[in-house]
Amino acid sequence: MEKKLNKFFKNKSILITGGTGSFGNKAVEILLKYNPEKIIVFSRDELKQYEMRNKFPQKNLRFFLGDVRDLERLKFALKNVDCVIHAAALKHVPKAEYDPYEFVKTNIIGTQNLISAAISNNVKKVMLVSTDKAVSPVNLYGSTKLCAEKIIVSSNNTIGHENIKFSVSRYGNVINSRGSLIPNINDKINNNKNLKLTHKDMTRFFITLEEGVLFTLKNFLRMQGGEIFIPKIKSFRINDILKFFAKKNNLRVNVIGIREGEKIHEVLISDEESKYTINFNDFYLIRPAVLLSKKKNYLNSLIGEKGKKLKENFLYTSKNVSTLTDKDIRYFLQVSE
Repeated sequence: MEKKLNKFFKNKSILITGGTGSFGNKAVEILLKYNPEKIIVFSRDELKQYEMRNKFPQKNLRFFLGDVRDLERLKFALKNVDCVIHAAALKHVPKAEYDPYEFVKTNIIGTQNLISAAISNNVKKVMLVSTDKAVSPVNLYGSTKLCAEKIIVSSNNTIGHENIKFSVSRYGNVINSRGSLIPNINDKINNNKNLKLTHKDMTRFFITLEEGVLFTLKNFLRMQGGEIFIPKIKSFRINDILKFFAKKNNLRVNVIGIREGEKIHEVLISDEESKYTINFNDFYLIRPAVLLSKKKNYLNSLIGEKGKKLKENFLYTSKNVSTLTDKDIRYFLQVSE
């Protein structure tokens, strides 16, 4: 797979929206190994761009200040770009309930702007980075990501004869990303504060940052347009993770009650989506519900992977938890340091 990734991304021009975040930093680190012509980091935070420039001094790395809400700036940034990773989003669940308009502007209208700008500039491939919270959403953040998924997928039916493809990579919580579980635990430990749990039965899917980025990059090789790609990943009971860290640091786990807009269990594939889902060896693929092109055979990926249709009413939920093994614990300890 490394050789295929190197062959695909070599001499390509790649733009990453929200590129100064955790995902963007890791994506740049990995993409630089594949000798692209240039990588463009597109974000609105000049301090993080400055810090990232110090971290990555490579000459084929460019930085564009801009906001996905600004269509004209996107059109300018996307000139001569081959591939786009759309990772820009507002993500804080409680904040979305308090400031919904801002989430709509960035997550939905920003995605619509990106689509328009990509089509205007003859970009070849666009990949949206999405979340399990987009499935049967109960909060505004998840609803905006669902809308973003829908307009990305449906864009393949409105491009006419343009040679451009739009797809989605959807996965669960990223271990050790900004604002996620492990940094939150670390903060409590460093300040000698007890750990907080919103519900004793809460479960979540977990994927490492590197796994999430590599999965997204591999999907550029697979994509025919319109797919939602979902990795096969582990899910854990949050209480099991917290209890381990609490015991190790002589702290308690306090149950504080579920937050507004929060689910006890997350879902990566709903039973309604199962009739469109194809099962591959290490990932699932949800094909578009509306198929305007009979030339696309989603049962076979473009890199030779073969899949099978799933039975209807399949549900891919974090409720089916994995036992926290010594290997998992060692990894959580490693990323928490």
